[in-house]
Amino acid sequence: MTQNPASPNPPSLRPDLAPRALITDAPRPGQPTIGMVSLGCPKALVDSERILTRLRAEGYAISPDYSGADAVIVNTCGFLDSAKAESLDAIGEALAENGRVIVTGCLGAEPDYITGAHPRVLAVTGPHQYEAVLDAVHRAVPPQPDPFIDLLPASAVSLTPRHYSYLKISEGCNHKCKFCIIPDMRGRLVSRPAHAVMREAERLVQNGVKELLVISQDTSAYGVDIKHATANGHRAHITDLARDLGTLGAWVRLHYVYPYPHVRDLIPLMADPSSGVLPYLDIPFQHAHPDVLRRMARPAAAAKTLDEIAAWRTICPDITLRSTFIVGYPGETEAEFQTLLDWLDEAQLDRVG
Repeated sequence: MTQNPASPNPPSLRPDLAPRALITDAPRPGQPTIGMVSLGCPKALVDSERILTRLRAEGYAISPDYSGADAVIVNTCGFLDSAKAESLDAIGEALAENGRVIVTGCLGAEPDYITGAHPRVLAVTGPHQYEAVLDAVHRAVPPQPDPFIDLLPASAVSLTPRHYSYLKISEGCNHKCKFCIIPDMRGRLVSRPAHAVMREAERLVQNGVKELLVISQDTSAYGVDIKHATANGHRAHITDLARDLGTLGAWVRLHYVYPYPHVRDLIPLMADPSSGVLPYLDIPFQHAHPDVLRRMARPAAAAKTLDEIAAWRTICPDITLRSTFIVGYPGETEAEFQTLLDWLDEAQLDRVG
């Protein structure tokens, strides 16, 4: 497993980037072997883990390099033009080094764009199309399972250090932010049942994970599409899920949280050291001027957000707030940019990108 993220930040400051996976099992003679290059966000990394886990359960070995692989899967990112260029470069490198390449991931939603640049790829599939990826692998490198070994359930492949793991709770997004292509690539919100999330989290903690990093496209909206259904004793609402996850004995850290009013219900959990929910929120505010937010079609109001931040800090003084912002958005004026600077000065966020 290789990863080739383009980032100015060192790995120690990028918890969303995983190091090279430690593949220690040598393939047996004649065992089909697959390599993978995973690009993009933690959600794509989870997709890569699931694909590799399925392949290993079917008798494939996992190669840490190009030379030892019968074929290579490139899990792409297509969120920004720079990410598209990086994905095309990674596909080209895999073709040059190995020659047999299957493309998946967000950029796979634009197959003509990929095959126009690299017509020699074996197959192109879109994001979270696990079965299509497996079918493409089967065609390129037929499985040869050993009935005495490969029919045993395989443990999940992890591409993160042992002490933490990403826990994806939903796919897609219902928002139509003007700058974001995610709904077009990954579709509308589809939440996992809460009991299924808990079952995965329990397995991770049993395997030694100390911190669960909860991820999705819109963590605050978790369960909206299934009307916050309760099944097997667990309710599909982010507050209930966070509370339940906190009982497992690992830290729980929430990422990609929109500043909806019900987020304030999470703060008392964060203020309670025994809850397991870390006093940390990763919230993409994106801007502060109401006109820019309106042009972005963002579901937030900057003035109310400042009040919310103040309320959060009153309840949980130790809370850490991380966010991202877009500057130079089309139509942004100097006055609107100054509003953002003034807002940041008042908000005093802990980390901004």
